[in-house]
Amino acid sequence: MAQVPGTFLDGLGVRTWCGLALRALGRAREEIDAINVYPVADGDTGTNLYLTLESAATAVEAVFAGYETEPAEPSLQDAVRAMAHGALIGARGNSGTILAQLLRGMAQVLAGDGAEPRCDGPALRLALRRAADSARQAVAHPVEGTVLTVASAAADAAERADGDCGTVARAAYEGARTALAATPAQLSVLARAGVVDAGGSGLVAVLGALVEACTGEGPGEAVRETTAQAPRALPDAAACAEAAEDGGPAFEVIYLLEADDVAVTRLRARLDSLGDSLVVVGGDGLWNVHVHVDDAGAAVEAGVEAGRPYRIRITHFGAGDVHTGGPRPPRERAQRAVVAVVPGQGLAGLYAEAGATTVLARPGEPPASGELLAAVRRAHAREVVLLPNDAELRDTAAAAAEQARTEGVRVALIPTRSAVQGIAALAVHEPGRRFDEDVVQMTSAAGATRYGEVVVAERQSWTTAGICQAGDVLGLIDGDVAVIGTDVATTAETVLDRMLQAGGELVTLVVGDEAPETVAGRLETRVRESYLAVDTAVYRGGGQGALLLIGVE
Repeated sequence: MAQVPGTFLDGLGVRTWCGLALRALGRAREEIDAINVYPVADGDTGTNLYLTLESAATAVEAVFAGYETEPAEPSLQDAVRAMAHGALIGARGNSGTILAQLLRGMAQVLAGDGAEPRCDGPALRLALRRAADSARQAVAHPVEGTVLTVASAAADAAERADGDCGTVARAAYEGARTALAATPAQLSVLARAGVVDAGGSGLVAVLGALVEACTGEGPGEAVRETTAQAPRALPDAAACAEAAEDGGPAFEVIYLLEADDVAVTRLRARLDSLGDSLVVVGGDGLWNVHVHVDDAGAAVEAGVEAGRPYRIRITHFGAGDVHTGGPRPPRERAQRAVVAVVPGQGLAGLYAEAGATTVLARPGEPPASGELLAAVRRAHAREVVLLPNDAELRDTAAAAAEQARTEGVRVALIPTRSAVQGIAALAVHEPGRRFDEDVVQMTSAAGATRYGEVVVAERQSWTTAGICQAGDVLGLIDGDVAVIGTDVATTAETVLDRMLQAGGELVTLVVGDEAPETVAGRLETRVRESYLAVDTAVYRGGGQGALLLIGVE
């Protein structure tokens, strides 16, 4: 039976919520980073929230992937447990650690003993209250005017709401918005900067996504609306840093810790004496520890005394230098590198031959920002040009770029939407040029390349070209379905003709493993006979998902 929108939240609803929340934080990430002044004006709250939620969403997707061949779907309990665990192990920064505890608090209610198979309005009220209370308990010294205040206000408003999930979620969202607008009056550093709390802004975006997951109706641009209620216009990062309180510990220390409850109680007391901004979240033997200290070594040693710390991350606030628990690479950094996401082994080889460090994106398995960040580190260069080669990866790539910048790497993100645009950018890449000039030339080449692809429809669906059936051959131009056909070569010819109507000098064809052997030759002949002075380049893409990628420069 189809779920009535707004009535219940089930496993699929949790998956939808995570996806919507990730997109909302992706859109708002830069704006949230810009208003980040508390507890440290390090401009990374939006990025940390995004990375934390990305880990939660990835964990939920992994649960659903295990049900692909089954008629049933993961239960609400399975989904919320995965969401909470993913957030816990992927939590970043002060804000991300608190968000992880908020999600864990919700999961304790929705997946606890006696929990119902579906979450209704009363259960959501209880979950939001547990979330707010447990997050406050996880912070050693709670401060009003922060995300904790916004979470408590959301829970208060939810408790006053009488109705289904949609009604409760919308009440929580509106309560959070109102509380967020009031944060400058509660925290002087926000008032001086003329902004609302950054972590609270992110929570409003997450709750807005919950409203949409429950009701199917979006609540609006949550972050822009709420930041607009601040005392004055949004300042730049320099203004925020000037308004932030002086001093404070030099290092942020984060690690996962395997330890029992008694050891963690002792650890809290030890870390509280070493620094501030202490947040310890988790339970059942696994914890995420976050603290700001001057003696990073002592903070790590305290973790060793308590249990087994790992994924240790130490960030120096002043220098932006980051250590990850291992030795520094002994080799000298290159001046410049290109990092690119590629959809198949064939293209990975092509990009590597051109000098790029590659990240393989398998069909249906887009890389997470952590994989992109690891590739940037692997490139080991002072300057990096990042090519996501997929419109859906722009926010993910932006988060990775922002994190790499905190490590002292100069990163330029070129918003390539297809691997063929990445090929065009690589063709004009000159490491000897000034960085800005190189980025401009690569961006221009990518932007001047139209991209198309030929794929097989997996199911019946509505498209911009009409209704397609499973097994139909689809021709896409610049991301939109332009042709629905039955033959690969004929559909590809139609796509190519339409792309060349506006002219072109070079056609790039990337042929996948599943494409007919004759399709590349047929298209080359088409170009040679019908379009004078247009060259053609053909590459083997391997298992790239699409039968054919087409680029026209």
